[in-house]
Amino acid sequence: MARTTPHDPPLAAGEPLYRRIAAELVGELRDGTVPPGERLPGERQLAEHFGVSRETVRQALQMLRRDGLVATDRRGSHASLPGPPVETPAFAGFPVGARYAGHGAVTRATVAWETPPPGHAKALLVAPARPTLVHRYWSASADGRDLRTAVTSFSAVALAEVEELGRYRDRADGTGAAELRRAYDWMRRAGLTLHHRDTITRTAGTPSVRVTRRVHDQHARPLEITELVMDAQQDALVYEFTVPAAV
Repeated sequence: MARTTPHDPPLAAGEPLYRRIAAELVGELRDGTVPPGERLPGERQLAEHFGVSRETVRQALQMLRRDGLVATDRRGSHASLPGPPVETPAFAGFPVGARYAGHGAVTRATVAWETPPPGHAKALLVAPARPTLVHRYWSASADGRDLRTAVTSFSAVALAEVEELGRYRDRADGTGAAELRRAYDWMRRAGLTLHHRDTITRTAGTPSVRVTRRVHDQHARPLEITELVMDAQQDALVYEFTVPAAV
């Protein structure tokens, strides 16, 4: 949270210090320094940021809560200024590429509690041979030519923070159908800002491309990694986008 008011303006006669801090914080909320829904730093960090006591910060936050500009839940305070509706890009669906299955396609999705594929454990900071929730997706067109397969592994952070994902652990036997289409919505509702990085590369000697998606939150903690293989002819692409946490 960058300081946007390097020089403290003088207090008006009789104006409480906490009111000035509240006004400065509102300014940072309105100019986008703190986006709508973003988690605010803790009282100690805010006190250092504004150069005041924690009690002053506490009073300022209380004032903003009364005005409906800041909300507090079990994970802390977050900005609740109204902002433009968040439009989730079409390619943000879960699993990556799933929504592109054509008419008449046959699809199947399951989850299992198992050791993640090679490379996933390191990306998710999961200890070697330690199991986690693994989602497998398979889709084929009616004629069987357009085939997509995807494997997603979730981190311990995702399972701990997102209640809906955590529930799958007890029934993740790899056989039952799994409907995780709203996984990214669940993450956002849990207060997580989703930073996606999708890398698309051609597979040598084949008409397929591999899409590797890595998702982390606003604290740079890994949430999931997906590897999708699909038939296509295109050059390698890398693109990134961020989906803010739900308010």
